Amino acid sequence: MKRRNFIQTGFTAVASALTIGSASAAEFNPVVAAKPFKLNYAPHDGMFKNHGGADFVDQIKFMADQGFRGIEDNGLLGRPIAEQERIGKTLAQLGMTMGVFVIDGGDNWKTSLTTGKQEFKDVFIKTCKASVEVAKRVNAKWATVVPGYFDRKMPIGLQTANVVDALRRGAEILEPQGLVMVLEPLSDTPELFLRTSDQTYEICKAVKSPSCKILYDIYHMQRNEGNLINNIDACWEEIAYFQIGDNPGRKEPTTGEINYKNIFKHIYDKGYRGIMGMEHGNAKEGKEGELALINAYRESDSF
Repeated sequence: MKRRNFIQTGFTAVASALTIGSASAAEFNPVVAAKPFKLNYAPHDGMFKNHGGADFVDQIKFMADQGFRGIEDNGLLGRPIAEQERIGKTLAQLGMTMGVFVIDGGDNWKTSLTTGKQEFKDVFIKTCKASVEVAKRVNAKWATVVPGYFDRKMPIGLQTANVVDALRRGAEILEPQGLVMVLEPLSDTPELFLRTSDQTYEICKAVKSPSCKILYDIYHMQRNEGNLINNIDACWEEIAYFQIGDNPGRKEPTTGEINYKNIFKHIYDKGYRGIMGMEHGNAKEGKEGELALINAYRESDSF
């Protein structure tokens, strides 16, 4: 049986008994689901493993059949070259876009670039150079940068200057190659240096490079600052990328407090057509959870 026919048959069988939200899963039409979304939502490895299997490439093919037109892969830098090339070839064949991978030389989750120490700059620059080669294999245009933890013994202004200096060195490598590092303010721990959208905006302005922009993760920004639409508008000039996750729980839209349909419409109406990274978990396990996730995106995208 052809893959697409197999997938549609599987959906019919599962959907007949599944209820998602207030709508019966019998209404989950695989033909409708195959239509592209208005925005370019990008799943991760493992998000559809129950339908696509353990192989990420097979999952990507399943994603394409459901109307997704992009992917993300935070750990792409650590994959074998042959696997990177295989992913890139698959994306090209399916007409899909590669979203972010993470530029991580091992210093993202400790005090590093804020110190101004050359040893950390050297690792960052080396990793930027390696990331350029990885990006070529998958035609990636964006890569996530996390400047690490803040230094409790150093004034914040000095730390900011140190981070800006390191990012300028990175931009010198990435900009000629058309690769944009997107800085991600995070909420995982108060130890992180980069925490808010306005702080990230300030740093991007200081770096002064088209290869240094903001990754606005809606989940993290809801936790750290709220006032999402106003802050998106305030930082719009420097935002190059979005990621998604509802709060609390960091699962798909419709599972928490964030009005994603309204936010998606706002972003769409402002003209954004880039990647919307689905950096969250599935609220439910198994095939049922994967169908529920797709249905949640169809609902949130119906503006």
